[in-house]
Amino acid sequence: MDRKRNLEDERRPDPESFLDLVAQSQKGRLKVYLGAAAGVGKTWKMLEEAQQLRAKGGDVVVALVETHGRAETQEKLAGLEVIPRKKYAYRGVELEEMDLDAVLARNPEVAIVDELAHTNAPGARHEKRWQDVEALLQAGINVITAVNIQHVESLNPVIKRITGIDVRETVPDSILTRADQIVNVDVSVEALRERLREGKIYPPAQIEQALKNFFTPANLASLREIALREVARGLTRQRQDAETLKREGGRRARMVEKIAVGLSSRPAAGANLLRKACRIATQLSADWYAVHIETPSESVKKIRTADFVALLDNINLASDLGAETVWLKAPDPVAGLLEYARDNGISKIIVGRSHEPRWRRVLGRDVTARIIENAPDLDIEILADDTGEDK
Repeated sequence: MDRKRNLEDERRPDPESFLDLVAQSQKGRLKVYLGAAAGVGKTWKMLEEAQQLRAKGGDVVVALVETHGRAETQEKLAGLEVIPRKKYAYRGVELEEMDLDAVLARNPEVAIVDELAHTNAPGARHEKRWQDVEALLQAGINVITAVNIQHVESLNPVIKRITGIDVRETVPDSILTRADQIVNVDVSVEALRERLREGKIYPPAQIEQALKNFFTPANLASLREIALREVARGLTRQRQDAETLKREGGRRARMVEKIAVGLSSRPAAGANLLRKACRIATQLSADWYAVHIETPSESVKKIRTADFVALLDNINLASDLGAETVWLKAPDPVAGLLEYARDNGISKIIVGRSHEPRWRRVLGRDVTARIIENAPDLDIEILADDTGEDK
C-alpha cells in the first residue's frame, strides 16, 4: 500500500516543480499530461495548473484548448489570457487552429496547447500540432500539453490489437522522450464510463456506440495499464538522467548503446518493426539507426513502385520515431549491414522474421539466418511479425 501511495505521489502534478524547471533554463521545457482515453480530465488538469502558475506570477497563455462544451472546463479558462485562433477556409468550411505566429510573437513564459496529436487544417504552417509545439520549444517557450496513450506512434500496433481500432493521428515517441515531465491523469474504468454515459465526453448520439466499442471495460483497463507503464518509464529515464548528470559533474554522458534496424526493400512489416525497435531503443536509452541496403538486384529502378513508396514511408516513419536513417549500396545486404554495424560501433541489430520463400531458407540463403551466422560478435534480436504474412 505504501509503495502504491509513493508512486501516486510521484505522478501527482506539481506546478511549482514546473516553475522550477522554467527557472533553470531559458530553453523551452515540455510537460505532457498523458491519459488512457478521452474524458479522463487532462485538459482540466492543464488549466488547473495554468491558473496556479498564473497565481504565482507566471506568464501563461492558452495557445489552444478544446473545451468540447464542458462547463467545468470552460470555467477553468476564467482569467487566463487566450490567444485568438487563426481561421482557414477549406472546401467551403471555416476551420480554426492555433495561431502559431501569434503565440510566437506574444512569447509567453508558458503556453498551454491541447490535443497534441491533432492534424492541422490545410494551409497551416505545419501538418501536425506536435510540430507547432516543437516550434514553440525551439523559440524558448515552455509548453504544457496533453495526449492520450493511443496516439503514441510506437504503440500503434499494440493499440490496434487491443481495441481493433487503427489510430490515424499519432505523435512521435521522440516527443515523449524529450519531455521534462510526464504526468498520468487517471480515473477508474467505471468512473470514465459513467462520465461517458452522462454526456461529458461525446455527444449523446455517440455514447452507446462508444460504450460498446472503444470504451469497453477490457479496453480501458488495458489502456490504463499501458499509460501507467509509459509514465513509469518516463520517471525511470528522468531518474537515470539525473544520476548520470550528477555522476558526470553536470555533463551529459554520451550514449553507449547503439542499435541498427534492417529495413528491407520488401517492407510489408517494416512499420511495425520500426515501432517495436523504437520501444527497445527508448528502454535502453540507446541511439538507433534504420539502415536500408540497396543491392543491384533490388535497386530503385527494379523494385515495384508500391514497394518503393512503402520503403520511403518507413524511412520517414523511422525519422519521426527518432532514428537516424541510413541508405547504403552494397552487393550483399548482409555484408553491407554488418560492415556498417562494425564501422559505427553498433552493439545490437534488430531484424524481422524473414519472408524469403521456403526454398531459399532450405538452401541457406535466408537473410536473417545469415546475419546470425556471420555476426557472433553482435547481439541479434529477431522481432515477431504482426502482419501474419508467410511466403
